[in-house]
Amino acid sequence: MSTDTPRLAFVCVQNAGRSQMATAFANRERAARGLDWEILTGGTHPADHVHEEVVEVMREEGLDLSATTPREISTEELRTCDYVATMGCSTLDLGDAAGVDVRDWALADPDGEDPERVREIRDEIARRVRDLFDEVAADGN
Repeated sequence: MSTDTPRLAFVCVQNAGRSQMATAFANRERAARGLDWEILTGGTHPADHVHEEVVEVMREEGLDLSATTPREISTEELRTCDYVATMGCSTLDLGDAAGVDVRDWALADPDGEDPERVREIRDEIARRVRDLFDEVAADGN
């Protein structure tokens, strides 16, 4: 896009599970790497709270999502991003938004799943976030 600071967004319908985990891992990666990247998250129809099973498995990683509130994200916000990762459930269509690299990660929904399955989803999200950071950094950002 038009700024020197990369903008990454993690999006799903409710913004209560996968996109919240991705955002937490992205914030941790950003801090660990000393980067000045902007991280956005949101949903097309946000829930009232982050799924409890997500809060629990993220605590195991030292990340507290208990006070996090899902938020709505607009197409306009996403069009200002360099990278948008949807979690396999987004109803957003960015159309031909120039310069936006959109990826559909097609991840299973952790809502209502047993802790072991939620951990598997969490670990896959952590890997994808690290890989995305490696790729964006390699692109010179």
